[in-house]
Amino acid sequence: MDRRTFLMSTAAAGLAATAGREAEASAAGRLPIRRCVEYSMLGGKELTPLARFQMARDCGFEAVEVGTIEDPAVAEAVKRASDDTRLPIHSVMNMAHWEFPLSSPKPEVVARSMKGMETSLNNAKLWGAQTVLLVPAVVTPEVSYAQAWERSQKQIRKLLPLAEKNKVIIGIEEVWNKFLLSPLEMAHYIDEFKSPWIRAYFDVGNVKFYGYPQDWIRTLGARIVKLHFKDFAFHYDKQVGKSVVDWVNLGDGDIDWKAVHAALAEIGYKGDASVELAGGDAAYLKDVNSRFEKILQGA
Repeated sequence: MDRRTFLMSTAAAGLAATAGREAEASAAGRLPIRRCVEYSMLGGKELTPLARFQMARDCGFEAVEVGTIEDPAVAEAVKRASDDTRLPIHSVMNMAHWEFPLSSPKPEVVARSMKGMETSLNNAKLWGAQTVLLVPAVVTPEVSYAQAWERSQKQIRKLLPLAEKNKVIIGIEEVWNKFLLSPLEMAHYIDEFKSPWIRAYFDVGNVKFYGYPQDWIRTLGARIVKLHFKDFAFHYDKQVGKSVVDWVNLGDGDIDWKAVHAALAEIGYKGDASVELAGGDAAYLKDVNSRFEKILQGA
């Protein structure tokens, strides 16, 4: 091969590689994710369910995540609001897992937790939601890591028949409960169930304290059934003499959203993500939605 032929072939290879990278970037493009919002963010409790759902729709959100509702009449009102606004409820956030954890040594506490999950799973069926979010256990000075693992799995297995009957996935969330502190560990915890009704509800912000969201996303991969989006700003506070964390709007904190975008594109995630921030008025929520869209576009 002469020098001219070599240079031409090298240039062609370079152009092909560049085109390949550009095609890959173009293929990633906007992530195929619905912009969802927490019901608790939609105005105040003085608003009716219909008004809150209408606010979500008017602000550009595509689905809502609702917390557990024990009162059947209120649950029905929420369903009507969803139907009337044609804004689906994609997930239920179980509300009885912090004060009443499945890992508790007290039978009455575990019973309350199980009842909360059963209510959540039935809420999901009523509303047509695909998942129920569950914080599986809380490690405390009285509850060891091993006990939290064993006790929570034992109780969750009892919930699987109802999850399967209702066709609702239980999404295990990682949060500041001193449990499931690495992506490898969370993957192992989920895999041990050997059930399609147990997957990961991954919160992008929660792991920032002890890891990198993009690493968790790639490790959990297809186990991820739903996402939570939030942002934090970490800084040193001279007055208190230590590092502190502030909740901030999407894009104003220290989450590397471009890295998150790349990881989600890499695993081919297609589904829902709920923004989980402080609530506010319509102007605020429209801004949140706009920031959400920029993240999904990789901007």
